[in-house]
Amino acid sequence: MPITTRAAVIRKAPGTYETVELELDDPRQGEVTVKLAASGLCHSDDHVATGDIPVGRYPYCGGHEGAGVITAVGPHTPGYEVGDHVVFSFVPACGRCPACTRGLFNLCDTGANALVGSRPDDPTSFRMHLDGEDVGQQCGISTFSEYTTASVDSVVKIDKEIPLKSAALVGCGVPTGWGSAVKAAEVRPGDTVIVMGVGGIGINAVQGAKHAGASTIIAVDPVAFKREKAQEFGATHTFEGIEEATAYAQSITNGQGADSCIVTIGVVKGEHAAQALAAIRKAGTAVITGLGDITEIGVPMSLADLTLMQKRLQGAIFGGLSPRADIPNLLKMYQAGQLKLDELVTREYTIDQVAQAYEDMHAGINIRGVIVFD
Repeated sequence: MPITTRAAVIRKAPGTYETVELELDDPRQGEVTVKLAASGLCHSDDHVATGDIPVGRYPYCGGHEGAGVITAVGPHTPGYEVGDHVVFSFVPACGRCPACTRGLFNLCDTGANALVGSRPDDPTSFRMHLDGEDVGQQCGISTFSEYTTASVDSVVKIDKEIPLKSAALVGCGVPTGWGSAVKAAEVRPGDTVIVMGVGGIGINAVQGAKHAGASTIIAVDPVAFKREKAQEFGATHTFEGIEEATAYAQSITNGQGADSCIVTIGVVKGEHAAQALAAIRKAGTAVITGLGDITEIGVPMSLADLTLMQKRLQGAIFGGLSPRADIPNLLKMYQAGQLKLDELVTREYTIDQVAQAYEDMHAGINIRGVIVFD
């Protein structure tokens, strides 16, 4: 029997999240229903509300970073049981498509309909409904909901001893930022690293750079609170703007610049990519992780600098990591005291306060806001 669930949706873009009661389908084969314990409030869901990231259907239920407990398992779906604790991955990993077979699990082909909001194998089939109308599901999971039904390709079982509120954060923000440093930028011991923007993603790029052994980690953000938090997570220096950060990196590297620059600004524009490229040394790496208006095209950069200095401009989704391998690994690091998760949470909200949470994010008072469910 389908169940009802309270959830935060937008009806149009630009729009504001509002709480409604949805009807949620029972799980089919290869699907599970999960009772959410917590959901992170990521900037990407705000991009959907502003229209920077257009989606295929409205109403649209947000949320793509969460953890909870399985309450129902679809027929003929081995390997999952009621009571299992899971973390959602906003990038599915089927293990069978061409991308997965090349080891690029974060680029799994089944994520093609992520912004359509439908089941991955059928763009006309939806799991959520509002007054008889189909509702799009963010990344096929929609964690801004008390309950959600999703493909098993989008859930990762975890140790039941791990607090679900903390575990929720490794569904997006932590691996995306941490992996942007460790995997995409290939930070090495002794490196000088610049992180542009130290919100929910950038703060974890700082953590990743520290873990990889960078000796100088320069955090850039106009918000003083975020610069202070960055120092708690491993930043050695902080600046309000990239120009100051670049000048400092050059001053300690005989004019060369940083080994890598990771762009995790909330709304990324082409000029930010150009600034990152200008901040790095010969054969350095600029990693673009943040998003902005995805319809905008163009980066005002010097192609001569790119070519003659042999620099690398690298994109990164989910930090280049593998959901099934790296979500458990990050949680093991958390259990061992090697990764900060609890310290990331600056404010907690209810499902009725999603719009307020994003106002707080824009006001610069959150590193990571989290919805906590009853």
